[in-house]
Amino acid sequence: MARQFDRVFLTGGAGYCGSRLVPQLLASGYKVTVYDIMYFGHEFLPKDDPNLTILQGDIRDTAKLAAAVAGHDAFVSLACISNDASFELDERLSTSVNLDAFEPMVLAAKNAGVRRFIYASSSSVYGVSDQPDVTEDHPLVPLTLYNKYKGMCEPLLNKHIDDNFVGVTFRPATVCGYAPRQRLDLSVNILTNHAVNKNKITVFGGSQLRPNLHIQDYVDAVEMFLEAPAEKIQGDIFNVGYQNLSLMQIANLVKKVVLEEYPERGDLEIVTTPSDDIRSYHINSGKVSRVLGFTPRYTVEDAVRELCQAFRRGALPDSFGDDAYFNVKRLQRLKAA
Repeated sequence: MARQFDRVFLTGGAGYCGSRLVPQLLASGYKVTVYDIMYFGHEFLPKDDPNLTILQGDIRDTAKLAAAVAGHDAFVSLACISNDASFELDERLSTSVNLDAFEPMVLAAKNAGVRRFIYASSSSVYGVSDQPDVTEDHPLVPLTLYNKYKGMCEPLLNKHIDDNFVGVTFRPATVCGYAPRQRLDLSVNILTNHAVNKNKITVFGGSQLRPNLHIQDYVDAVEMFLEAPAEKIQGDIFNVGYQNLSLMQIANLVKKVVLEEYPERGDLEIVTTPSDDIRSYHINSGKVSRVLGFTPRYTVEDAVRELCQAFRRGALPDSFGDDAYFNVKRLQRLKAA
């Protein structure tokens, strides 16, 4: 697949996934505009690249966004209040950002002449399912506002697609691994942080199944959606996940890798505690492979190893105290509204 667009507009480009996506798109020859509210700063973005434009902006400010998106060919929508636990925040914040701002943003992009809109939804829209394989046509059973609104936005995009405006939605699994703007509030990353820095892994529950996706595969998927033929993606939805593992399986994998990376540790304790987070589902990502030839290449083990190396080189200081790694804690401190 070849590059079809020159200028990409990326909301949430200073977030966890964005911070790894931006350098890759620049390396592929795209001119990239990051539009982000900057709750987590932007010093980790490659600011010396002349093809990168960084704009501080709120996606709820439709007039500002509409002016900024003019002249772009493609739009990647990553910005949101991102965390299933975001219901701990003011409900109005999640509603205004994750739902109310979405359709005006789609229309602003379309009216500005954007030809392709890629929406990052979430595989958490499925909630709890005992189906052995959850495909894209599985009913959405949201458990939180986050996954409810993610699902509600998908038809709002498809309402506006036409021959000149291609829209595609992907539902990524829970992302793991290292990024310049690190998150340590996602299952694999949480367990690795505890293992490396507390010499103990605490598992909340353990039997819940979670689909996982290495952050590099997430980034590669976005680039693939930018390059895919329009007729193969128009108005469609794709699961993007790799390994479906129980939280206890993840904990045992983390233990194995950490002990390989830090052999001097000797042993690591795994402690289980009850959990009221019952989200459990097993997603099938066969469609994205079948239709678009995309197959993830990186494992949970790769993600854990990458995080161990980041900890070792001092790239993640104060990994429990600094709220930069924890979405809800940071937004609470900033009193985001």
